[in-house]
Amino acid sequence: MKASLLLVGLLAAGTAFAGPPAPHSDGIEAKGYKWNADGGEKSEALKLKGDKKRGEEAYEVCGACHLPSGAGRPDGTFPQLAGQHTTVLIKQMADIRAGTRDNPTMYPFAATLTDPQELADAAAYIESLCIPVEHGKYEGPDAAMQVAKGKELYEKQCLECHGKNGDGNKEKFYPVIAGQHYKYLLRQMTEIRDGHRRNANPDMVKVIKPYTNDQLIAISAYQASLVMPGSMCKPKAAKKK
Repeated sequence: MKASLLLVGLLAAGTAFAGPPAPHSDGIEAKGYKWNADGGEKSEALKLKGDKKRGEEAYEVCGACHLPSGAGRPDGTFPQLAGQHTTVLIKQMADIRAGTRDNPTMYPFAATLTDPQELADAAAYIESLCIPVEHGKYEGPDAAMQVAKGKELYEKQCLECHGKNGDGNKEKFYPVIAGQHYKYLLRQMTEIRDGHRRNANPDMVKVIKPYTNDQLIAISAYQASLVMPGSMCKPKAAKKK
């Protein structure tokens, strides 16, 4: 109930939401930046056991943009979250709350989570959601060519961290990318390459930095085609007439 009432208030306020501005903390642009450093709210939340039932209530405020299923939006405005590793979810939410990752749209919503336990609860619930099979993919007339070109790049430089099927690595905070929207993948990789995602992993920046726009399109097209066996939503059975 609390989350529902808060959601109504936030949506009614829209872009004029008058809450406190997002903080700003040094990121990759700062000398001595250390990716995923220990400490702070993130480390506190990671030590806690998330409760999926409480997390479902905490997620209500997130569902307005990311949808109740966690499927996000195929146009890339909001990422697919369902099935994402709790470590990744906690880190990204904590980074947005701390101002290391700039996301003024999400900050007012992320700020409604009251403490590290609520972060852990929301992450546990989101991770438990099945990954939607239907999501935004590259739809150009040259799709087959782009996916093939992207596969070659992915297997050469991305597979070691993100896995053969895009399952990432929970212990190392590498995200699941299977089931992610093509346009979101392309936007994030472009921002990482161009230095606009300030909480980026320097190792990934090093890999992506030389990529051309065309190469980023190809690799995003391939990543969006990946399927994680056993974690994707089962197709609904056809209704009997």
